[in-house]
Amino acid sequence: MSVMDKLKQMLKGHEEQAGKGVDKAGDYVDEKTQGKYSGQVDTAQQKMKDQMGGTDQSKGQDQENPPQQ
Repeated sequence: MSVMDKLKQMLKGHEEQAGKGVDKAGDYVDEKTQGKYSGQVDTAQQKMKDQMGGTDQSKGQDQENPPQQ
C-alpha cells in the first residue's frame, strides 16, 4: 500500500477539511515566496485535492478567494 493510499484511507470522510489544509499550506508558501511561485503552488494544490478525491470547486478556482487581478 502506497503512502498516498494510506493518506486517502485516513482522510476518507474528511475531504473538505483536508482541502482547507491544502489551501492553507499553499497560501503560506505563497506568502513566504511573495507570490513568486503562485502558479506552481496552485497547480500543486489542485493535484493534491484531485488525489485526495473530493473537491467540488470548478477547475481549481477557490470560490471564497477569487483570483486577484
